[in-house]
Amino acid sequence: MRRTRSWMALLLVLTLGVAATACGDDDDDSGSTDTTAASSDTTAAAGGETAATLDGVTLVSDGELTVCTDSPYPPFEFEGDDGEQTGFDMELLRVLIAPLDLELAPTVTPFDGIWLQPAAGTCDLVGSAMTITPERQAAALFSDPYFDADQSLLVRVDDQDTYATLDSLAGAVIAVQTGTTGEAYAQENAPEGAEVKSFDEAAAMFLALESGDVAAILQDFPVNAYRATQDDQFVVTETFTTGEQYGFGASLDNTALIDVINTRLAEVRDSGEYDEVFSEWFGEAPQ
Repeated sequence: MRRTRSWMALLLVLTLGVAATACGDDDDDSGSTDTTAASSDTTAAAGGETAATLDGVTLVSDGELTVCTDSPYPPFEFEGDDGEQTGFDMELLRVLIAPLDLELAPTVTPFDGIWLQPAAGTCDLVGSAMTITPERQAAALFSDPYFDADQSLLVRVDDQDTYATLDSLAGAVIAVQTGTTGEAYAQENAPEGAEVKSFDEAAAMFLALESGDVAAILQDFPVNAYRATQDDQFVVTETFTTGEQYGFGASLDNTALIDVINTRLAEVRDSGEYDEVFSEWFGEAPQ
């Protein structure tokens, strides 16, 4: 399950910002029956009072919050030793829904176009380290931001002097994940002569970098930084300040669910529970 990682020191040194959230309690009547309006009028089962209510919320499965996620993507989502999905996103969501008597039901989905899945009925919410962008907002309703992230460059340690910057990758192959903001950033900013190669999964990018098939990976800084601390053959050589923020996404018409998530985010932020979850995964509370 969760664990504190000293690698957060690296994150903080390289300046990572973070947003936050809330907590509460609720007495619902939810869980049940139809997919519409799982009832509930607040008086939580755990951890005090909450202003959140499931009234008017439509769920794919009664008693569960079904969440589309592109796993593995550590430290945000991956399968733990017990076979359950864990990581910062998953544990934050568990805290958010705990007083609503909902169980988290992750469903693994490729990232490309993942924000369209709630509208297709695959899940209620997307929880997948997903940056809020105008393009995605046209097809999905986002929660308030819960995490700030930038882009970064990961290379093999042996190449850190050769590929110290993005500009140094002219003539080289840069790996990105399909449908991500990292892919968009690379396409807009890669030096002339560089090849931007898209992969469907983050794990495939790391294998390609390890084998030398690509010279670098351009993707979200927290993920590259985590990898660098878990595998000493990799190092982050450059970060790019983009001001990106992660949000949870729902279908455009599910404003009731997003209202609940936003209420809970605010409560969790005020109660300090957000900081607790953050510290468990990144070593210390957000700055």
